[in-house]
Amino acid sequence: MRPYETMLVLKPDLEPEQTAETVAKYQSLVQQHGGEIRNIEELGKRRLAYEIEKYREGYYVVMQYNAPNDFTRELERIMRIDDNVLRYLTVREEE
Repeated sequence: MRPYETMLVLKPDLEPEQTAETVAKYQSLVQQHGGEIRNIEELGKRRLAYEIEKYREGYYVVMQYNAPNDFTRELERIMRIDDNVLRYLTVREEE
């Protein structure tokens, strides 16, 4: 298991319930694949550096977790097809 950090930028016009469901979905996905969540920090709405899909703001979420090596590919595949996610970035943290 390696430590990872994923930052999600969600659509800003989602209802609070939809935002919470999306965050919970990715949290449970990590746990289903044998990972463990260390921290989830919701940074809230922030102005984007540039317009993405005609949005000038995004809802930022930072998720820190430990997961198997091959899990990040599956996580990013699911994020890519999720309409609620504008952008994402996963990095491996130093141990």
